[in-house]
Amino acid sequence: MLDDAQVNAFVEDGFVRIMGAFPREIADECREIIWRDLDADPGGPATWPRPVAARPEYAQAPFVAAANTPRLHAAFDILVGKGRWTPRTSLGGFVIRFPGDEPAVVDGWHVDVSFPGPASDPDDYMTWRANVESRDRALLMFFLLSDVGQNDAPTRLRVGSHLDVARVLEPEGELGLDARELARRADAATGHRPTAHATGSAGDVYLCHPFLVHAGQPHAGENPRFLGQPKLSPATSLWLDPEGTCVSPVEAAIRRGLGR
Repeated sequence: MLDDAQVNAFVEDGFVRIMGAFPREIADECREIIWRDLDADPGGPATWPRPVAARPEYAQAPFVAAANTPRLHAAFDILVGKGRWTPRTSLGGFVIRFPGDEPAVVDGWHVDVSFPGPASDPDDYMTWRANVESRDRALLMFFLLSDVGQNDAPTRLRVGSHLDVARVLEPEGELGLDARELARRADAATGHRPTAHATGSAGDVYLCHPFLVHAGQPHAGENPRFLGQPKLSPATSLWLDPEGTCVSPVEAAIRRGLGR
């Protein structure tokens, strides 16, 4: 259960870390499945792809179990609201980062988009959009399936950047901005924010505001980093309460960013 300090940190900083959100043994099972899918040997660096491997959604039992622990469900209820989110049936896409100093496309500062616009290509994620109502996304989440230290390419997080992004998105109305334009504007608006790193142990989960600006970075460690990046979907695509009678911490942060 999240306490008041953690909820306040989520609203102010844009994220909260749930330590031991799912068992390490489940993380081990998930990695085994991904290694087989990569056709790579965990003990054979010569077989590892470089610098990044992206994998599609996995719906096998260990992934579903990781996404649906009582601790996570309780946190979703607090941050999003009871009955206002949809349980995960997979653990979303994965980014596996391998040791080496090579940069990757995911290393730029950006905000995850969540819905296709009228002119979007369904197969080109960079044409998808986000809007100030956070359509189709209640949370951004980072599931650590391996231990992640400071040298293991932890995701970089701009602390408090979600407040700035709310102001970037507000003038754009229902259509919002596509991924490229949002990344450009969000980077410019949040460069003054301090940086935190999503480090932790296998089984930890970072629950992030949908507008949090984040970025990857090269891997300076020795062991591959396994990270699941699913979204938590709201129960309806347009889910924020326009009357303000049921304000969740996600909504409270948007309102704070907009000065309401």
